[in-house]
Amino acid sequence: MQTLREMIAGDTPVLAPLALNPLMAKMAEAAGHRALYLGGGATGYVKTVLEANLTLTEMVTAGVEIRSVTTLPLILDAAAGWGDPMHMHRTISMAEAAGFAAIEIEDQILPKRAHQHIGIEHMIPQQLMEAKIREAVAARRGDMVILGRTNAVRASGMDDALRRAEREGKLIFLSIGYATCYWCHVLSRTTFSDPRVIAALNEHFISILVDREERPDLDHHFAGVMAAMTGRSGWPANFVLTPDRTPLFAVGYIAPEPEYGAPGLLMVARSLVTEWRDNREAVLRDAAAIGEQLRTLFAATPAGAAEGRE
Repeated sequence: MQTLREMIAGDTPVLAPLALNPLMAKMAEAAGHRALYLGGGATGYVKTVLEANLTLTEMVTAGVEIRSVTTLPLILDAAAGWGDPMHMHRTISMAEAAGFAAIEIEDQILPKRAHQHIGIEHMIPQQLMEAKIREAVAARRGDMVILGRTNAVRASGMDDALRRAEREGKLIFLSIGYATCYWCHVLSRTTFSDPRVIAALNEHFISILVDREERPDLDHHFAGVMAAMTGRSGWPANFVLTPDRTPLFAVGYIAPEPEYGAPGLLMVARSLVTEWRDNREAVLRDAAAIGEQLRTLFAATPAGAAEGRE
């Protein structure tokens, strides 16, 4: 039988259905599933408590019972890991002893709050989460997979993203759109769903997605930037900025690869990342010149002047 790590490395997605007890595990196995997931939230519901009330011992015991009837790889939802970085050693050793193939740790505070069920996150700092994952890896004696989970996408605001860009010295990829924008949806289905684009943006950029209806101030400002840099405006509006928010590149819809004579996002990203890495001082000088030109242009634009939209 393949290990969970081998399954993940394969070409077929790994679907791990919920298994809270031996019977559910056997049903999933009979249905042909290759892995199982012991969920904390669902376990709490079965016990008529919240996930925050569950103990490491309870989840490990449930895992042992499931493992007694099946050899399928079992993933443990460890919530926030039952502690700080130093506590990961006991969490990992207990999970390994119970036979879990993987453990999932999320960046929530302890004890977990019930607010997450209504979309309000209480997250620990990124540096603390990184320390927890490092300690979990260090505590591991076998080949158990360590999964780090975050809900930062619905909790971290633009200020946090901008601070990260400054701290990490990364370029910013800013995309502005809105719910009923046709080409915004095309961009999402094509470019932003391309695994190569996702990997490039995650590795080399701090990505920020803005709904123009939630931030009309930013939309108004960057509409002017787009018009000044490209001679056109509209949505989606995509920009590459320096960590201090000076624009380097602006474009509307952009495909992953070149098409119709226009460059693709992968090509643009590679070029900008290379220049930022190898010729940063020159890029910063160019950015300063662009910023000064934009400030001059905006200062010359009368307040309330009409702006064309496509």
